[in-house]
Amino acid sequence: MPSSNNADNFLTLIRLGIGHHSGALPESIDWADMESMAARHGLSAILIDGVENLPESLRPSKMMLLQWIGEVLQNYEQRYVLYHRAVAEMAAWYNSHGFKMMVLKGYACSLNWPRPDHRPCGDIDIWQFGQQKTADAVLAKERGIKIDSSHHHHTVFYWRDFMVENHYDFDNIYARKSNREIEPILKNLGKDNSYFVEMSDASTNSETKVYLPSPNLHALFLLRHMTGHFVGSEINLRQVLDWGFFVEKHTKEIDWNWLLGVLDVYHMKEFFNCINAICVEDLSFEARFFPYVQFSPTLKDKVFADILGPVFTAKEPNGLIKRLLYKYRRWKGNAWKQDLCYEESRCSSFLTGVWAKLLKPSSF
Repeated sequence: MPSSNNADNFLTLIRLGIGHHSGALPESIDWADMESMAARHGLSAILIDGVENLPESLRPSKMMLLQWIGEVLQNYEQRYVLYHRAVAEMAAWYNSHGFKMMVLKGYACSLNWPRPDHRPCGDIDIWQFGQQKTADAVLAKERGIKIDSSHHHHTVFYWRDFMVENHYDFDNIYARKSNREIEPILKNLGKDNSYFVEMSDASTNSETKVYLPSPNLHALFLLRHMTGHFVGSEINLRQVLDWGFFVEKHTKEIDWNWLLGVLDVYHMKEFFNCINAICVEDLSFEARFFPYVQFSPTLKDKVFADILGPVFTAKEPNGLIKRLLYKYRRWKGNAWKQDLCYEESRCSSFLTGVWAKLLKPSSF
C-alpha cells in the first residue's frame, strides 16, 4: 500500500488528468513514485494529462517529462492506432464472411474515455452472437490462423500483433456455480445487435460495422468481470475508471432497477456500492450519474485500499512450491473479498476452481 501522502498526490493527479475537480494541489511530489503507481494502474497517459494541468513549479523536470511523453506516445497513442486498425480490419473480414463481431471490454470501454487513446489497450475481446465455433473454423481455414482452444469460455488467436479472445461464454462457467447461473442472462442480453459503430477499414478503404454491447449487457458484464478479478487477486484503478466513464456516458440507458435486482440475487450489491462510492468520493465523478446507494465507509475504504495497494497481487513467485504456497496464502487472505462478492461458500468455490483448473490449466 502506498503511503497516505503519495496516494493522495496520485489521486489528485489522476483527477486532474480526467478533467475532474482535484481538490488542493500537493506542495511536493515524489515523481518516481507517481510514475510507478501510474504504470501499475495502467494510467501513465492520464498522469501526463494531469501534469499538464499543474503549475510549472510543481511539474517534474523537463527531461523526465519528455521521456514520459515519449513513452505515452509509443505505448498508448501509437499503439491505439494499431489497435483501432486491427479491430476494424478484423470486423470487416468477419462481416464479409457473414459473421457479426461485438467488441467487449477494451475497445468498447475506450469509447467512453475523454481520450480513447489514453486508455491502455491489451488484447481484443469479441463475441460473435453464438457463431464463434463456425467463425473460428472459417478463420483457420481461409487465413491459416492457429486457434487455441485450451481456455475456458473463449478461444485465443492472434490478429496481427494483438491477442484475440473469442468468447463463446461471457464468463467462466466452470469456475463458480453462480457463473453458470448468470451466464444465460448475459447470453440473452448478448442477442441484441442494435448497438454499433462504423469504423474505417484501411485494408478495404471502406466503412465497416463493429457491434457494441447494449448498456445493460456491458453494465453486468463489467461488474462481473471486475468482481472476478478483485476476488481472485486484484483490480486496478483503470478498471474503476472504465466503470465510472461507462456510467457517466450511459446512465440514462441502463435499466437500474433491473440491474440492482440481479446484483441483489448474486450477492454483488455491496461491492457495486463501494465501487460507485469510490467513483464519486475519490475520483470526483458526479453523484447524479450513479444510482443512490447506501454503503459502509469503512468497507469502501478497505476495498479502495486494496485497489491502490493489494496485499496479494496476480504476480506469483517463481518455483512450484513457492507459487502454490503463495496461491494458498492469497486464497486465505482474500476470504473477505469472497464473502463480500459471492454467495456460494469458499469451500464450494475452491473445489469448483480446482476442477476447472484440471480441465483446462491454461485458463488460469
